[in-house]
Amino acid sequence: MNLSPKMASSRNWYAGSGWNDRVKRSNDLKIYVDFDDCLCETARAFTEIAERLFGKRIPYEGVRFFNLQESFNLTDEEYELLMTEGHREEMLLSYEETPGASSTLNEWIDRGYEVTIITGRPQSAYEPSRRWLDEHGLERIKMYCLNKYGRDAFIKGSEFGLELEDYYRMEFDYAVEDSPMAFQFFDHLPELKVMVYDRPWNQNCEFSDDRYYRCFNWEQIRERVGMEEESE
Repeated sequence: MNLSPKMASSRNWYAGSGWNDRVKRSNDLKIYVDFDDCLCETARAFTEIAERLFGKRIPYEGVRFFNLQESFNLTDEEYELLMTEGHREEMLLSYEETPGASSTLNEWIDRGYEVTIITGRPQSAYEPSRRWLDEHGLERIKMYCLNKYGRDAFIKGSEFGLELEDYYRMEFDYAVEDSPMAFQFFDHLPELKVMVYDRPWNQNCEFSDDRYYRCFNWEQIRERVGMEEESE
């Protein structure tokens, strides 16, 4: 087929401008997403559990520490009981979805992005967590349980499916995370852009560099990822 000068010029522009490379890169995006307090309202549920079990009335806004033992002022025994209760199958399945999470993740997947859930939940919570994802329309997403916080003793005998050495072989372009304690797991990815979901326990956190963006909802996260891609 003979191309008109205008069409030929256009084809040469696309080929020479790197447009195809940008399309390919966009479709190859890899995104890390945390589970608790990014996809679902875990901390809000734990405030209710703490009140029911121990009579501790701490409002969600008062959960100032990621470490719930510290936020709720619990003994070691109380903390273990809290975490065991919060990781029962019925409880895990009852956690409310964070508004906009599933629709945003499905939009990314439809665009060809590779979205992976990296959770600090123990392997014993995998099946109900997988079911929660499936019930919220996220059956296409992979999930791994990583020992992010050295908490393998908070439920006795806990195991984790993803070893750190294997995690460090994974690559991501973006991350959605709420826990300042997890930021250390991004140091090996200097180009990674981190969307920090605003929560009471991270509001006093100072970000190490301009790769970190505070976002107050999933709409802002979606827009930020879109803005970054348009600027590439």
